[in-house]
Amino acid sequence: MNMKALTSAVAIALSCSPFANAQEEEVNADQFQQIKDSQPVVLDPEFQVEDGLIFSGYARYGLHYSDDLEKYVQAEGELAGRAVGRLGNESNGGEFQFAKAFESENGAIWDVVVMLENWWKYESELESGEEISEYGDIALKKFYAGATNVFASQPNAYIWAGRDFHQRPQQGLNDYFWMTHDGQGGGIYNLELGSAAKLDFSVVGQVDGPGDNGNYAFTSKLHSIGLTNSIDMSVLFNYGFESDQYDENGDKTNDDKLTAYQVAAVFDQNWSMGRNQLIMRYADNTDTSTFNKVEDLTTLYMSLEGGVNFSEQVALEYLGAYHNYDAKSSEEDRTNYSAIVRPMYNWNATHSTWLEAGYSVVDYDTGGKNTAWKVTLSQNVVVNAFGNARPMLRFYATAGQADNEVRSNEAIAAKQDTLALGAMFESWW
Repeated sequence: MNMKALTSAVAIALSCSPFANAQEEEVNADQFQQIKDSQPVVLDPEFQVEDGLIFSGYARYGLHYSDDLEKYVQAEGELAGRAVGRLGNESNGGEFQFAKAFESENGAIWDVVVMLENWWKYESELESGEEISEYGDIALKKFYAGATNVFASQPNAYIWAGRDFHQRPQQGLNDYFWMTHDGQGGGIYNLELGSAAKLDFSVVGQVDGPGDNGNYAFTSKLHSIGLTNSIDMSVLFNYGFESDQYDENGDKTNDDKLTAYQVAAVFDQNWSMGRNQLIMRYADNTDTSTFNKVEDLTTLYMSLEGGVNFSEQVALEYLGAYHNYDAKSSEEDRTNYSAIVRPMYNWNATHSTWLEAGYSVVDYDTGGKNTAWKVTLSQNVVVNAFGNARPMLRFYATAGQADNEVRSNEAIAAKQDTLALGAMFESWW
């Protein structure tokens, strides 16, 4: 793997498309899996160090005009991303990264990486438990160092420490990070357990300024488990815990401190015309992150996402998801069902047309349902439509409706009819 391949891999890893294809042949299957999962691109001993900095990133910015007070279409109570689809329904922002690689005399390969981010967050994202100080802040998202080929018995193992994206597997059509533990700490990737599997594990702390706030998570992933020639499996387990520092009042005993855990299984199937991914995740005292703990909460998330390439010109992406939220409080208990389809047509190497349709239902245990639907037509200009490359210019129209029988407050509209027009660029590099 050379510097050019790493640049492509890091850049694509920052993107949000589930079918973003690495444009360099040097990117191998393991690295492409990291790209699909929005994970750090881990160096290996074959990496060829060259002089200079690697500048990479992901960004989308543009105009989004809506005739409704609510600019984006969603049902009240959704917790699994953009449940009616993200196309023509997503906000602005970007991530900008610089990396430098080094090689020691004994053959160890090192990298140092720093990233800044700038995202506009809207209310549904804040309700998910993510802590931000203001809309649109510029924040230090990454600053870490790592090394590979440092253990003779485990040359492919990569050790790291610092602040990083961490265990944030993402789905594309609903823009949902079904796990997320961005923080600072350290760990190891690609610890080989014979020829059957690889193990990742780390301990990370939740960021609080330049330090952490005493809220910690142990994360692990057993991956590269080949069930058949076309199906791979991964198993993930995370455990969240607190120190005395996280107890602001200083009155918790060890028995009072909250803990949380997640366990998940992922099945990836690849075939001649596309791929499928099945996700099953159970969580206790939490939902997407063991940093964000809620006593007596259990959640279950299952989804099937995939795509079919019928020809070089015609493709279809799809996603179906189930999200159950059992808070042991009748007012909060609910189940979210959603389905999204996105047929795509490439007119030539420059122009393509996408149509995305989505439907979401939030069914409350106490009675009442919130529903939403959205349809977006997007005309795109891209550097290489056949390769799903970027940059891309999108000119889109979105129509949608939300009917909210159950509302958390009166400021949320009972009925929302939205027509939006937009022009946006999206790019990774």
